[in-house]
Amino acid sequence: MKSSAARRVQDDLKDTVGPAQAPRNSGISSISEIAWGTHICVFYETKQDLLDANFLYLKAGLEGNEFCVWAISDPITEADARNALRRSVPDLDERLDAGQIEFIAGTDWYLRGGEFDLQRITGGWHNKLRLALAKGYEGMRVSGNAFWIGTNHFQEFTEYERELDRSLAGQKMVVLCTYSLSESRIVDLLDVARAHQFTIARRCGDWEFLETPGRKYTRQTKQEVAEVNGDICSKSFPGHDTLTSRERNVLGELVRGCSSKEIARQLGIVPRTVEFHRANLLKKVGARSTIDLVRIVLGE
Repeated sequence: MKSSAARRVQDDLKDTVGPAQAPRNSGISSISEIAWGTHICVFYETKQDLLDANFLYLKAGLEGNEFCVWAISDPITEADARNALRRSVPDLDERLDAGQIEFIAGTDWYLRGGEFDLQRITGGWHNKLRLALAKGYEGMRVSGNAFWIGTNHFQEFTEYERELDRSLAGQKMVVLCTYSLSESRIVDLLDVARAHQFTIARRCGDWEFLETPGRKYTRQTKQEVAEVNGDICSKSFPGHDTLTSRERNVLGELVRGCSSKEIARQLGIVPRTVEFHRANLLKKVGARSTIDLVRIVLGE
């Protein structure tokens, strides 16, 4: 059964998929569907957990006509990666020959010549995406293993993760970043989790959702939101019947006067997702601005 955290993530991801944007199969059983632009963090316990998480995720991408890239580093080799994926993708060699999947060495990609260059890395991903779209692929799916835990490059890569998260907005690209639980300090776990849209752990073959501080409602906040949402549901305004449950939650927070960052923190989503819902609300209600939206909803 899915945990409450898993259900919240699933509901949020479903709500971010518009009619012109078909959901993608994540390959992760407890999540199922994801939207383009999704940035996932997976903490793994063993080498086998790392391989299992990746081959499920990448297999789904290959079957969905996506261009896939696996950036590999210790504790696995390219041979490990190919063998793990080949067991579930019998025609892997044909897909390799066709150029649908690429295995790259993580250190060569991220630290070319021993130098870290944030713009070169993120620009490199987007260049690969442009080429993939030009070849007729639906989009691009990336997996990269974090070899920089415990090194003097950690802070640079944490900033890279934040920049990557921002740069994925509106792009037909999904990214899975994998981190070793055994090599991560508590402070690392928190920094990494905050740089991703959501974080899960792969342990002994099972998936677990992780939540960071600030991603849970307090009892008082829940009560306030319930009261505002109940008041909104009792009102009739243009587009009222077309709103999704997540849009109603965001609308309730807007009526309470919360900012995008505050709404994101309260709902356990990212500010970009809040802006997506805000734009949908403006369109559905026929409002020119957030102030106009609140005025229409409250009947003022």
